[in-house]
Amino acid sequence: MDKHFYNESSAEKLGWDPTWFGERFYDDKLVRAIKKFQKANKMTADGLCGPSTFRVAWTERQANIDDYQPVDPKYSNYIVYNNDFTPIEWDKFVLWSERGGLKARKGSYYDYTGRPKRAIRYFVNHWDVCLSSHSCQSVLDKRGISVHFLIDNDGTIYQTLDLQHAGFHVGSERTNRPSVGVEISNAYYPKYQSTYVKRGFGERPLVEGARVHFSELDPFLGFYDVQLEALKALWKSVHLATGIPLETPLNQFGKTSTVYEQDFAYGKRKGFVSHYHVNKKKIDCAGLDIKTLLEELDS
Repeated sequence: MDKHFYNESSAEKLGWDPTWFGERFYDDKLVRAIKKFQKANKMTADGLCGPSTFRVAWTERQANIDDYQPVDPKYSNYIVYNNDFTPIEWDKFVLWSERGGLKARKGSYYDYTGRPKRAIRYFVNHWDVCLSSHSCQSVLDKRGISVHFLIDNDGTIYQTLDLQHAGFHVGSERTNRPSVGVEISNAYYPKYQSTYVKRGFGERPLVEGARVHFSELDPFLGFYDVQLEALKALWKSVHLATGIPLETPLNQFGKTSTVYEQDFAYGKRKGFVSHYHVNKKKIDCAGLDIKTLLEELDS
C-alpha cells in the first residue's frame, strides 16, 4: 500500500492535514509521526490515519484546542471548523475553551466527531429574546438545544461548539444539519428598554413597520450598532471558512425577502438567512436587512 497516497486521500476526505501530527508533507516523516501518535494511544501503529486514528486525533485536538491556535501577528482570534482555524477580524471573540467562554452542552447537537467534514450550506440569524448571551446559553442548556455563536450586547462573540457539529437551532433535522447559526442578544420587547439603560448599554433602536410572512409586527427593540458590526465580521469569517456565498434571498424589488424561502429551507440554495426564511413559524430576525449588510461587507 502507498501510505503517502492513503494519508493524502484520507486527509481530503476527513478534513485533517499533516500539521495535526507535527509535519508538513504527506511523506515518510508523516507516516512515522502517525505511528508515534498511534503507539501513544495504544492503537495499531501502521502509520495510516484512517477513521479510527482520525477520531482519536480529532478528539485530542478538540480537548486542547487553545494549544493549536495559529501564531500570526495579523490576527488574534479565530473561529473553529473541524479543528481548523479561520481568522475573524473582531477583538471581542471568545472560544468555548477559553476563560469566560460559553459551551454547548453535550447531547444538544449532532456530533460529527471523526466523520468527513460537514457540508454547510447556509447561516441562520436568530435573536434570543434574552437580556444577555449568558442567559441565552442557560436557556439553550435547559431546553437541550444549541447554536454555534452568540453575540452579546457589547458585541462580544462567543463560539460555543466547532462548526463540524450541527446545532439544534432551526427547528428540524432537515434545516439543522446543513446550517450554522448565531443568537444575537436582544430581549425584543420595548418594555425592556429601561433595563438596558440601567445596565449601561444605552437605548436600543426601536424597529417599527417591520413585516414578516405578509404581516406587520408591533414595534420591537432592534440591535445595537456594535452587534451589527460584530455580525458582519462573523459572516465574513464563516464565509471564508465554509464557502457559504455572501448572498441572501431577495424579493421582487431586489430587497431582503420577508417571507419563508423553501429553496433555502430544503437546502437547494446557499447563503445567509434569517430564521423566518427557513421556518414558517418564526419571525426572527424581522427588520434585519441582510442584503445591505452583506453589501457593506463585500465593499
